[in-house]
Amino acid sequence: MNPSPTTGPPDTQRRILVIDDDPTVSEIVCRYLVAAGFLADRAPDGRLGLRQAEAQRPDLVVLDRMLPLLDGIEVCRRIKTTWAIPVIMLTALNQEEDRIDGLEAGADDYLAKPFSPRELVLRVQSVLRRTVAEPARGGTVEAGPFTLDLAAHEVRMHGAALVLTAREFDLLAHLIGRPHRALSREELLKSVWGWDFGDLSTVTVHVRRLREKIEADPTRPQLLKTVWGVGYRFDPEPLAAGRAGDLDPGVLR
Repeated sequence: MNPSPTTGPPDTQRRILVIDDDPTVSEIVCRYLVAAGFLADRAPDGRLGLRQAEAQRPDLVVLDRMLPLLDGIEVCRRIKTTWAIPVIMLTALNQEEDRIDGLEAGADDYLAKPFSPRELVLRVQSVLRRTVAEPARGGTVEAGPFTLDLAAHEVRMHGAALVLTAREFDLLAHLIGRPHRALSREELLKSVWGWDFGDLSTVTVHVRRLREKIEADPTRPQLLKTVWGVGYRFDPEPLAAGRAGDLDPGVLR
């Protein structure tokens, strides 16, 4: 980690909570965040981190995977089931299963240690743009059983509200705007996450979690289908017979 931050333009004083038991890491991360214009607070363990999240309601949490008293995975899960706060997870475990565990718990992004503090600041800015700025555009979109309200950051299915994480909402909004089109994981990673490159399992995990919330049987999806060799296709309503031939070939599931 480079210990010398570069001061950038203020980021409208959004508050970031850093939960990490390594005082050197948390101190350097906070310095970089403050230099970028954020307010930054620290918590040394999972339990205190949750208490601070409840008291301060930060705009984003930077969360270590390995924490004393309460594991980072459990902290992430509790944050996501209680508040609409985006989470970036830090992990020293470089195994795919560990990254997937974090994504399954609701993490919006992750970085493997050792990492560049400058990259972390860029990730924080990217996640906040996706979860705060874009929904403010407003407007209501209807597609099949879905009604999407961008201003309220709310989506309903058959009139019932769906409980989605910020990233799941972004993914569904992107899919609703592009019905009946086969989209690659690379395209989704760039359009929804804002990454030109990255771990494609991030997309896979979020698609699986979204299916669990919108499909009657997630193992046999009818709305968010896999197009083998291509990616995914969102069918909010059945295709007209005359349009079937326009689609990319592939077995759907």
